[in-house]
Amino acid sequence: MFRMVLVLDIYNRNVVHAKGGDRKHYHPINQTSKICNSSNPIEIIETVRPKEVYAADLNILQGTGSCNTNYEVISSISEKTSTMVDMGITSFNDISDALSIADKIVLGTETASIDVISKAAYYYPGRINVSIDKKDNKILKTDPDIPDNPFEIIKILNDVNIQDVIVLDMDSVGTSSGVDSEFLSNVVSCSKHDILLGGGVRDVDDIETLKNAGVKGALVATALHNRSIPVEMVR
Repeated sequence: MFRMVLVLDIYNRNVVHAKGGDRKHYHPINQTSKICNSSNPIEIIETVRPKEVYAADLNILQGTGSCNTNYEVISSISEKTSTMVDMGITSFNDISDALSIADKIVLGTETASIDVISKAAYYYPGRINVSIDKKDNKILKTDPDIPDNPFEIIKILNDVNIQDVIVLDMDSVGTSSGVDSEFLSNVVSCSKHDILLGGGVRDVDDIETLKNAGVKGALVATALHNRSIPVEMVR
């Protein structure tokens, strides 16, 4: 079954519209959404009723506000639906706290090292997803041991007991720019883990393209809020 995962980009306890990875200029989602009139995460969950959610804590990812700013709201989300959370984790010591408020955590190449990813996968099997973060056609990373080539990263992750690999194109987030089926098909062919795509999904036709490429799921927000993808697809 193809997974449709609702993205909630949360900043100061409200959901914002993420676009192009320019986090400083995100605005409340209710300003542009055609499916909800609130930016309150819980109200959005109750309106959309998604089966699965990807919650990104933008306060932590941007280094603004307290690390506990969105803690309670993300915990409340996970009580209502299956939730994976990206809290910009850099240290293994932070993982248990993140897993206390969500079913799974996302360790992104932007912030996490190969060592942290491997250790987390060993101690918390089945609860770790890894995001390969790209911007300006480059891998976002702080760990020099993470290769610049996404296919080399996939090969490393093949030996790690994680759940899913998310290919997250920051430039495409919120832009409805479409998907690169050839690239994704090549990623799928060399990965032992399910591949999910984040960024660029325009409509139902793109979902069919992803299915044909072997991708197992998509992180969606903009296409859902502008009704290019029916709400029923995330339920």
